[in-house]
Amino acid sequence: MRLAVFCGSRTGTNPIYEAAARAFGASLARRKIGLVYGGASVGTMGVLADAALAGGAEVTGVIPRSVFKSEVAHTGLTKLHVVASMHERKALMAQLADGFVALPGGPGTFDELFEILTWRQIGIHDKRIGVVDVNGYFAPLRAMIDGILREGFGDSIPIEAIDADAERVIDAVLPAT
Repeated sequence: MRLAVFCGSRTGTNPIYEAAARAFGASLARRKIGLVYGGASVGTMGVLADAALAGGAEVTGVIPRSVFKSEVAHTGLTKLHVVASMHERKALMAQLADGFVALPGGPGTFDELFEILTWRQIGIHDKRIGVVDVNGYFAPLRAMIDGILREGFGDSIPIEAIDADAERVIDAVLPAT
């Protein structure tokens, strides 16, 4: 079982985001869930990977060559895939993962989350998606989803959970066995 996690190449200004990434990585390891992520050694991505590795989890990174060259690639992973583009990164992460989780991050995190949501809506995959709402970070996303539905731009948004409790999000995203 592996979860793809989308999160930041920065840690943010509030230490709660770094702590949440660390706790999430430790939780994956404790639950024997592998991590698939963006492959960086920096930001909450690096914190997440380091915590998962420290707990004994298998950690697979997928990083575009252009980012690898800027020396942010995590060199201590179980496996690191270097791909040509961001599109290839997202496609390979989707192929390798059994579900998806977003933690707070910047535009790249939202790009990954929305692409994976769109792919699910149009039938490219049927994997579950969750969001860990650390410190109310995703409250605007909830409001946007409500607006999309209220204004008729969608019938549903395929997110199983948007929750501050990371364990509940993992439970909601894991495929039923």
